[in-house]
Amino acid sequence: MTQTATAPPQAPTPPAQPQHVVAAIRRRLVPIDRRLDPYAWLAAISIALVAGLLRVYHLASPPGKIFDETYYATDGHWLWEKGFEWDEKNNSAGYVVHPPLGKLIIGLGEHLPGFQYDEAGWRISSVIFGTISVLMIIRIAQRLFASTVLACAAGILMTFDGMHFVLSRAALLDLFLMFFILAAFGAIVLDRDARRRRWMRFIESGGDPAGRGRASRPPFAVPWWRLAAAVLLACALAVKWSALAFIPVFVILIMWWEVGVRRAAGVQHPIRDAFLDEALWILACVPIVFAVYLSTWSGWLLTDGGYYRHWLRDTGQSEPPVIGALMNLWHYHQEAYHFHQGLTQEHTYQSANYWAPIQWLLLGRPVAFYWSGDPLCGASQCAREVLLLGTPTLWWAFLPALIAATWFGIARRDWRAGAVLAMCAAALVPWFFFPGRTMFYFYAAPAEPFLILALVFVIGCAITSPKGKPQNENRQLMASIFAGAFVLLVVIAFAYFYPVLAGDSIPYADWSKRMLLGSLWI
Repeated sequence: MTQTATAPPQAPTPPAQPQHVVAAIRRRLVPIDRRLDPYAWLAAISIALVAGLLRVYHLASPPGKIFDETYYATDGHWLWEKGFEWDEKNNSAGYVVHPPLGKLIIGLGEHLPGFQYDEAGWRISSVIFGTISVLMIIRIAQRLFASTVLACAAGILMTFDGMHFVLSRAALLDLFLMFFILAAFGAIVLDRDARRRRWMRFIESGGDPAGRGRASRPPFAVPWWRLAAAVLLACALAVKWSALAFIPVFVILIMWWEVGVRRAAGVQHPIRDAFLDEALWILACVPIVFAVYLSTWSGWLLTDGGYYRHWLRDTGQSEPPVIGALMNLWHYHQEAYHFHQGLTQEHTYQSANYWAPIQWLLLGRPVAFYWSGDPLCGASQCAREVLLLGTPTLWWAFLPALIAATWFGIARRDWRAGAVLAMCAAALVPWFFFPGRTMFYFYAAPAEPFLILALVFVIGCAITSPKGKPQNENRQLMASIFAGAFVLLVVIAFAYFYPVLAGDSIPYADWSKRMLLGSLWI
């Protein structure tokens, strides 16, 4: 008698959730996706091109190395020539207290086709990174606010901000620091969107987030955008160590968003599960940050002439291969840290000792990068200055915007306000704890894009009603007119201050009229 083989029993297919439940979860989880919106991209690229043309125009003016270009343009040049910084005056290895990446980027500009070791060569990298940062803030604002109008407003405000404009035309480090921090923030915003889409696909395929065990979670997926953020944060650290203040904020935002996606999906223990699922990925970022940061010192490590390169040997100690080089590098970092701790030397353009971040928002002490009284304007008395000064109508709106963003964020329980305000805090608050240190207005550069995003968030809240409430057309119209007028005023103010931002020679009387706060701006 023959036996008929029977198929092994199949695991039961999990019952799909009702469509109305899936639709409700989708509204909570998945943002409006405008990644391929051609009109949004066209607007973003157009604004970025305007920013780039403004910044590249007469790039080689003023002549010579202005302000700290004396250090960074020189260091960037020698990093590409020798692999380490060089002191031209003493004809020896240079002792510097900032990591190499920003200076490497400056030096890279000199090696681009058509450029050399001159004003345009050491400033062109700032133009490129400044222009790309305008494009980035537009796309980040697009992801945050799902509005092409608000995204373009953010790009226009950055394009016509005096601080951003001046730093985009000078070989200093702070623009690159801002660039990498903004890029890292954009990466974790994309990570947030990707992880939420991952959970949505899991639910739509019949997954049950309220269950137990591995079956209640989406399939394994590498958080590539999160790892990219780690790389970008390492690059920020390799420009200036002040990027350290952003690391805990990034960790908090990532974990906050991971808890939020689980709560929205209906997970029973969102905090516990988020920690169990994501803690290892957070820890995986540590060696990435360390490896990328260390790689930026490769020129110093792979050559023999750098400052402190053979500190162990020169002090009579044993210097084993590889480990010895790393120990020498650690000693270098210790000495640089001690330098920063003891930096209290007075400077003409230093910020206030105890409330510098507030002073930055009020434009209390801008920095003169260049000054000349040469009679080039045709008048009997001329003034030619490059003044690091944010556009006043924009910067004087930041402080009330931060207060309003806090109010709207709490009242509407809006995660975007929390994210942007946390980044502003990371950029500004730590400086309150170093009251004796010599500080300058350009230390506020990493805060600038997030201050703009906070302002744009407030504009968006003023135009739209909270979710669940009917839209007031009259309110929308009036708020839109006011917002448009404000953006236009920023552009007009930028045009008025342009001569003292770009280093144009103008009559002394015209220059004096632009010094609105008198001796505070002189």
